[in-house]
Order: sequence, then structure tokens, then C-alpha cells
Amino acid sequence: MGLWIAVHLLAATFWVGGMYFAHRCLRPAAELHLPPPQRLVLWRGVLRRFFSRVWMAIAALLISGYMMVFIYLGGFADLGLHVNLMQVLGWVMIGLYLYIYFGPYRPFKAALDDDDFAAAAEQLARIRKIVGINLALGLITMLLGASGRYWAFL
Repeated sequence: MGLWIAVHLLAATFWVGGMYFAHRCLRPAAELHLPPPQRLVLWRGVLRRFFSRVWMAIAALLISGYMMVFIYLGGFADLGLHVNLMQVLGWVMIGLYLYIYFGPYRPFKAALDDDDFAAAAEQLARIRKIVGINLALGLITMLLGASGRYWAFL
């Protein structure tokens, strides 16, 4: 079980930590030090690299999570409420990521290809809002995974 927990924890930490870094550290610094066109080009490179790795994190989370459910936790029938909540929030996060990737991320890249910085900024603002929601959900999910079994009301 230790291997699956380690994989799960590392994948969640990467995804949620990456969102925290991007949203709460990189974005404010970029806004302070770079003019808008350079910020947008920076974000294109950052998002391309981050999103390619989020796919791997999602795969690792799903595989490790469901391996633990079926091998060690007795399947879905015996799961604690905190695990079910973690699972639901995880799927919501995946849905929001898919929306970002197949939604505003594509027109963001296309706008940059056309040097339409205003349109790119509009799409990046949409991405930022959804990432903020996903960051909050990710923090809650990680708290549930780490301490949910100790909460009396769960």
C-alpha cells in the first residue's frame, strides 16, 4: 500500500502545488515585472509544460487511488465518507481541468499565434479563475485524504 500512497501523494502534491505556485506566486510576480505581451508568452510556455504534466498526474492519481480502493479498502462498498468525498472532488477537478484544456486554453494559444494579445488575455483570465477554483478544491481534497479518517462527523 505504501507505493500507491506515495504515488498518490506525489501526484496530488505536484498538481495542487503547481496550481498554488502558478496562481499565488508566478502570476503576481509576472504582473509586477513583465509587460502584458511578455506575460502572455510566458504563460503559454508555463501552461504548455504544466498541462503536459497534469495529464500524467491525473493518470497517476486515478490508477493509484483505485488500486488502493480495490486492493486495500475492500472496493466501493466499504469506503469511508472522506474517501468518497475525495473521489467526487477529484473527478470535479479533472472535469475542470478538461474544460480548461479543451476550452479557453485552445483559443488562448490561437490568439497568441495571431498576436491578438487582448483576446489571449481574456482567455488567460478565464483559465486563472478556474485554476483558482481547482486550487481550492485540491486543497480540500488533500486535507480529506490526509486527515478525513480522523474527523468524527465523517
